[in-house]
Amino acid sequence: MKAFVVTAPKTFELQDVAPPIASAGEVIVRVNRVGICGTDVEIFNGSMPYLHDGQAKYPMRLGHEWTGAVISVGAGVDAKLIGRRFIGDVMLGCGKCKRCTTGRQHTCATRFEVGIRNGWSGALAEQLAIPARFLHEIPESFDDTIGALVEPAANAWRVADAAQAGPGKQILIWGTGTIGLMCAQFCIAMGATVHMVGKDPVTIKLAIEVGAKSAGEKMIEVDGGYDVVIDATFDREVPAKLVDLVEPGGRIVLIGLDNNSALIDSRKLVFKDITTIGILSGSPGLPHSIDFIKSGRVDPRIVVGATIGLDEVGDVFLGKRPAGAGVGPKILVNPSIL
Repeated sequence: MKAFVVTAPKTFELQDVAPPIASAGEVIVRVNRVGICGTDVEIFNGSMPYLHDGQAKYPMRLGHEWTGAVISVGAGVDAKLIGRRFIGDVMLGCGKCKRCTTGRQHTCATRFEVGIRNGWSGALAEQLAIPARFLHEIPESFDDTIGALVEPAANAWRVADAAQAGPGKQILIWGTGTIGLMCAQFCIAMGATVHMVGKDPVTIKLAIEVGAKSAGEKMIEVDGGYDVVIDATFDREVPAKLVDLVEPGGRIVLIGLDNNSALIDSRKLVFKDITTIGILSGSPGLPHSIDFIKSGRVDPRIVVGATIGLDEVGDVFLGKRPAGAGVGPKILVNPSIL
């Protein structure tokens, strides 16, 4: 089968590789769509911290925001799964440790991360192996585009949940990329009023389209201040700014990551009685993401700019926008297009 493989920083090949074979407890999925994520870009560029502390190493097959259909199963897996469509968790915990057994398998110390950590091959390929226990079936009403957006949307749901988004809440989201736009959708669906700050005029316009009350390159002040501020950027300077912007007793939710540490004055957190929450993964939010999208409360398709084949993936990682792409920041891949 064909697979996109990163062999060194900014170096890639479209390789012919052996198709995966399902081990006990696993399934093989025909990948129908997979999204390109900021984490993939960091691995491609060589800046991802896992590459520097031994949790990841080249060569790597990227891709973790996928949807597809089961085509074969390993021992112990119900053959009735064959032909059905799923998305999958990214974080593959051991299932036995305290973290896994208390609902925090995405923080398991020995976890695999699909296409990211400890050598588990990702979905930028025609087929993918994954343990059946990490599958989530998607409704028939979901096309492949929506399916590939469930996982990033699950991260956004977790942000909105951590923000305690609801009626009467004024929320500021810093960052108008894919995750920032999705966070806005979930916060608005939960009843909050959302304002956004971004750098790209195109995605700033999309912020208004998804329902933000205001969006621009500069923050606007609101009556009563911001109850919650969310960092959805790759800018290490932003978290410290948000500490100053949030109301006393408010919340800061961090999902954006720069490759360098972002420093926050802990004294300000204490003196303002601020709750600060970091979001690592969408794992606990996957069922909620599916539910919100199925009910029509959130429609993530607005973030998609183009769907390409495996042969165009390298150009995207090198910063080339696909020909004919729309305004959405998210690029999806159809591995059947070669």
